[in-house]
Amino acid sequence: MMAKIVAVCSSERKGMRKKNVGTALLKANYGLEGDAHAGAWHRQVSLLALESIRKMRDLGLQVGPGDFAENLTTEGIDLVSLPIGTKLRLGPQGLAEVTQIGKECHSKCAIYYQAGDCVMPKEGIFVRVLTGGPISVGDEIEVMP
Repeated sequence: MMAKIVAVCSSERKGMRKKNVGTALLKANYGLEGDAHAGAWHRQVSLLALESIRKMRDLGLQVGPGDFAENLTTEGIDLVSLPIGTKLRLGPQGLAEVTQIGKECHSKCAIYYQAGDCVMPKEGIFVRVLTGGPISVGDEIEVMP
């Protein structure tokens, strides 16, 4: 199965669930245009696999893409197995580099309190945008050699 983007999510403020906007613009050295987490740092865009979200659904939570504050929900790619420095083609033009796998969860989120666990700190990854371009639901993700 080809790896693909199943949701493109954004939020205006940090600390809130993101909404699937369908299409957005990746900006080089910045992130997803209009997203609160974008900026000149190493965690410009976050990715979380739909397979990880399904694990939380299996625990009884009513969650979906964007609920873990990820920008891109993916399917068909084992994100946490990608070494830091891996380059990813995102959509027709975007190119990004993996900068961090997982993150420290400083304050327990609502998901953690509902399920006793959260997948984003362990299974989410972060990238820095090297080349910008439009990105949409259904776009392919390619691991670059």
